[in-house]
Amino acid sequence: MTAQEISVRNKQEVTNQEQTRAGRSYLPDVDIYEEPDKLVLRADMPGVDDKTINVHLADGLLSIEGQVALQDYENLAPVYTEYNVGNYMRRFTVSNDVDVDRISARVVNGVLHVELPKAEHTKPRRITVSTS
Repeated sequence: MTAQEISVRNKQEVTNQEQTRAGRSYLPDVDIYEEPDKLVLRADMPGVDDKTINVHLADGLLSIEGQVALQDYENLAPVYTEYNVGNYMRRFTVSNDVDVDRISARVVNGVLHVELPKAEHTKPRRITVSTS
């Protein structure tokens, strides 16, 4: 195990974009991996109710947003805290290799799973070789 695997990583606050909602927004930690027929994106969104998650695709830009119910944290007097409360926001450019009509999303235990199926023209295919 390397030191990077066990080190604490601070949340990154979104600071370079105009805020449209009150409060802080953070960049959720994201893993993206490729399977033969799709790309899979997983984003950590602890404390976000599935009804407040918005996955949106427009003009080749995939946006994921999740809102935390801040009323659960009102009037608290923490003794010690490492968990910064705020909404989550992240944007990704999606290539033409993705079948945008088949993108799906679900949330499981605070982790957003977005599946981006590859378009048929990008999938590997066997080309038959004929003889003359």
